[in-house]
Amino acid sequence: MARTTDGGSYDVVVVGAGASGLSCAGDLCAAGLRVLLLEAGDAVGGRMRTDRVAGFTVDRGFQVFNTSYPQVKRRVDLPALRLRPFTPGVLVHTEDGPRLFTDPSRRPLRSRDLLPGRLASGRDLLALSALSARDALAPASVLRRGADGTTLDALTAAGVSPRLVETFFRPFLSGVFLEDRLETSARFFHLVWRSMLRGTLCLPAGGIGAVPAQLASRLPPGVVRCGAPVSALTSGGVALDDGREVSSRAVVVATGGRVAAELLPGLRVPDGRTVTTLYHAAARPPLEEPLLVVDSRRRFLNTCVLTAVQPGFSTDGRALVSTSVLGSPDAAHTDTVRHALGEVYGVDTDGWELVHRVTVTDALPAMPGPSPLLRATRWAPGRYVCGDHRATGSLQGALASGARAARTVLDDLRSGRA
Repeated sequence: MARTTDGGSYDVVVVGAGASGLSCAGDLCAAGLRVLLLEAGDAVGGRMRTDRVAGFTVDRGFQVFNTSYPQVKRRVDLPALRLRPFTPGVLVHTEDGPRLFTDPSRRPLRSRDLLPGRLASGRDLLALSALSARDALAPASVLRRGADGTTLDALTAAGVSPRLVETFFRPFLSGVFLEDRLETSARFFHLVWRSMLRGTLCLPAGGIGAVPAQLASRLPPGVVRCGAPVSALTSGGVALDDGREVSSRAVVVATGGRVAAELLPGLRVPDGRTVTTLYHAAARPPLEEPLLVVDSRRRFLNTCVLTAVQPGFSTDGRALVSTSVLGSPDAAHTDTVRHALGEVYGVDTDGWELVHRVTVTDALPAMPGPSPLLRATRWAPGRYVCGDHRATGSLQGALASGARAARTVLDDLRSGRA
């Protein structure tokens, strides 16, 4: 089929309008380049999308927004998002009943369950205090340079007992890393733990999709083009699925790992983690407080009452409960999860309505330790790649990777290497 040109040429074409592509395009536009940001979907955001389903606001998979990330502080207007915070801490369902794991420096009056013998031993509490103090106070650069292994290695080295690992860390971190073996990079664990100690976990009033929408709104008119899937990179730019070509001096592939490997043959990308989130509607909230809940028996990753965090997520007064599980469970497993939620929340869940279910393939890149925290963004002359699969599986990683790609492109264009 004959190809037609797009009718214009650009300094840079960025493929993919997720967080990484938006940060890259934003920095390139700020530098005065003519940029086109192509997105295959009908809106920006990538995996950070929000839908309206049956009168509820639901994100495409359970997501939280961490205010401590440096790239977030640099790029996002936080007040405009109308953030509502989770209660600092995690409610752990144990064989001995619910236990609240919280930061005593933030909620000293709610730290009863951190008394020795309830959730942890005195020795565990000392080990946890030392670990948390180091991660919270040390510069991020020190943590990034530390010796690497697995998260389990890091917890063992810190003196955390196997009992506390199984009661709290494995259930909680399974929902953070989307794996239940604690095999994720120790260095990444320390950075994540640091961000949680220093930041606040929140939800935007409009759902997580409000974050990329805000980033896109700051780009010059005409930069973003949605519904424009790219089929291949060409010698002079990119080819679109509809047969047109767009010419550019440089191309940045800012898609997920699988698509990036298709567009850049030979690119090695990490495996992805798959997660499914179930959204149940309940006549009454099973928990009034905006708390993240985990299960020491690991029948699910985590659960929370979203409408306790953001009441506007429901339009009819019903409560919206989000629960995430690894992989893609069948109907029987879904029923098992609902019954487990009844036990954990201490309510009858037979009347709960499953209003939405979303499975996100490659929701996070796998980072088994030891694992690099950064991967190169320059792939070939005039060809670049960015995304959380080139950095760390987090919003910070995605935004920072896009920023790094933009700096590399600018350096190469100015020096004539692109």
